[in-house]
Amino acid sequence: MAIRKEEIPARRCRLPALNHPISFVGAGPGAPDLLTLRAADRIRRAEVLIWTDSLVCPDIAALANDDCLRIRTSRLTLEEVIPQLIQHQKAGLQVVRLHDGDTALYSAINEQICALNDENIPVEVVPGVSAYQAAAAGLGSELTIPGLVQTIVLSRAGGRTGVPECEQLHHLASLRASLCLYLSARHVEEVQATLLEHYPAETPVAVGHRVSWPDQLLEIVPLNKMAEFTDQHELIRTTLYVISPALSKASKRSRLYSPDHDHLFRPKR
Repeated sequence: MAIRKEEIPARRCRLPALNHPISFVGAGPGAPDLLTLRAADRIRRAEVLIWTDSLVCPDIAALANDDCLRIRTSRLTLEEVIPQLIQHQKAGLQVVRLHDGDTALYSAINEQICALNDENIPVEVVPGVSAYQAAAAGLGSELTIPGLVQTIVLSRAGGRTGVPECEQLHHLASLRASLCLYLSARHVEEVQATLLEHYPAETPVAVGHRVSWPDQLLEIVPLNKMAEFTDQHELIRTTLYVISPALSKASKRSRLYSPDHDHLFRPKR
């Protein structure tokens, strides 16, 4: 006798959880169009977006799908963030941990990745444009000028968390390189005093606040006015200083395109 279709008992098919890596994504300095293609792709595919809402531009978080679960981390501790990452990844969901700036700089991804490694959870890291790059671009400047400065240093003032002794600001300033200081606005008077021991008072300093955001502040002031400018504009957070003789727009020609400089692709004639 033929068995009617409705008499066949339904079977539930249990799919195994997918082992998607958690994507740690650098959001860049703020402007959505400064995201890398890979970063934008990961955000749009995210099913869970755990994002640094105190620092990341909301327009970037808005790139995620409407049905994406968004979790803000500004009020959370590491001990509260890690279980969220683990729970949603083990449920087979695509999890994106969205940080401001570039993942390689002051992003605090290391302790998160170590905790995920302990749980054998795979991760991928997607870099972002850093604020110092966006600031230099916004000013139409190069930070390495032949015969003037060839080194860029990325650092910060010691502050509450400190820096290793060998990385104290007076050591770094003695190089007189293009010095990019993050997380330093609260200590600007001390920073300026230290820098003036090594750089001339008229050295150009780019002061960038919320670089590439709609309300960006990006101006060049002389080093001896750096603290005054900061106080005048009440800058505390999301502020970057770029101290560099390269910002003087000195006309120095690179040998790369000089007619008397031969190389692999332009041999001597």
